[in-house]
Amino acid sequence: MSVIVVEFLTLDGVVEDPDGSGGTAAGGWAFRHGPEAVAGDKFRLGTLLETGTLLFGRTTWELFAKLWPGRTGEFPDRLNAARKLVASRTLTDVSAWQNSSLLHGDLVDEVTKDTGDLIVIGSVGIVQALGRHGLVDEYRLLVFPSVAGEGRRLFEDAVDLRLVSSTPVGPAVLSTYTTR
Repeated sequence: MSVIVVEFLTLDGVVEDPDGSGGTAAGGWAFRHGPEAVAGDKFRLGTLLETGTLLFGRTTWELFAKLWPGRTGEFPDRLNAARKLVASRTLTDVSAWQNSSLLHGDLVDEVTKDTGDLIVIGSVGIVQALGRHGLVDEYRLLVFPSVAGEGRRLFEDAVDLRLVSSTPVGPAVLSTYTTR
C-alpha cells in the first residue's frame, strides 16, 4: 500500500483556495494561469485511478462532487469511475458522486488497514494528519508560479523529502517527492 498526496501549491507553499471558490483574498491563484494549467491528469495518476482509492475530506469532496459528475472525457470519466472514500464527521450521504462511500472509524486506523493505494487529493487536514503519523509515501506537487503571501500551507512541521522527478507542466512544475 502507498499513500500518494496530490496538491496544487504556490511557490510559498500555500494550498488554500487554488480555484477561488473559498473566497479568500489570495484565492484563484492556480486558475489565473488559464484552464489548461489545471485540466487533465496533471498529476500523472494514470492507472492509479482504476486500481487505487481516492481519499477526500468533506470540503474537497463536496467541491468535487459539484464539479466532476457532469464532466466527460478521458480524465473526468476515469476520475468519476474511481473508488472514493470520504472522511467526515458530519456527512451522512455521499451519493452525489458515484462510487463514494464514507470512511468509518479513525482516519489513521482505517488508512493503516487499507491494502491498496490511496490517493489524497487536496484535503489538507487529512494530508497533515497522515503526514504526522508517517503514513504519506509520496507527494506529487504541482507548483504554480504564484506567491499567495498568506493562506493555509501544506507543511506545518519540518520534513525532509527526496526528489524523484521534476517536470514542467504548462506554467507549473510537477515535482514528485518520496518520504522514504
